[in-house]
Amino acid sequence: MSGRVDVVLPCLNEVEALPGVLDALPDGFDAVVADNGSTDGTPELAAGRGALVVHETRKGYGAAVHAGLEASRTEVVATIDADGSLDVAELPAMVRLLLDTDADLVVGRRVPAAKGVWPWHARLSNLVLSGLMRVQGVGVRDIAPVRVARRQALLDLGITDRAFGYPLELLIRAGAAGWTIREVDVAYRPRAGGRSKVSGSVRGTARAVRDMTKALARTRAHGASIRVNR
Repeated sequence: MSGRVDVVLPCLNEVEALPGVLDALPDGFDAVVADNGSTDGTPELAAGRGALVVHETRKGYGAAVHAGLEASRTEVVATIDADGSLDVAELPAMVRLLLDTDADLVVGRRVPAAKGVWPWHARLSNLVLSGLMRVQGVGVRDIAPVRVARRQALLDLGITDRAFGYPLELLIRAGAAGWTIREVDVAYRPRAGGRSKVSGSVRGTARAVRDMTKALARTRAHGASIRVNR
């Protein structure tokens, strides 16, 4: 791998988990913390540890990710949750896969590392959504919770969703653009602190499903087949 890689970390009150995530970043990977209105000191902590901090006032996962992507400075960019549930040590191999193959996008498929990590309602929603995407010709088994791609190509996709539908729209638009996606297994661990905004409650999961279903409906016209290699 050559060059540095910015890692976009969308954050909303992740002061408990963020230190461990930042400390674990591999050499050559730099944090871009996209803060979405935290009130627990998350942005101050991130800045104190040398991260580039971007403040996004519009609420929503997609809004934070997009702000972080726009602020990133490297040719290749990674996006991963800041709650410690996904291991940033997986990123170098994903970047190498992007650079050494025909892949345009490398995404992770969550594999629970312990019993109870993935609540039944979150697992069920993922099965339903990934099933709907396969009907549209998008042959992935997860909704890309961690992903690596080239920055400008991501911006050029023109993703409009600013809520939880962002990663689903990304996949559909990538398919319409003829991208090759490689999906790899990544360990899914317990959060390092607090409760997940999505899988931590039935209500949070339902909200994410609502946003993703809307994104699927909006982008159905872009549902070209994606070549997925494992």
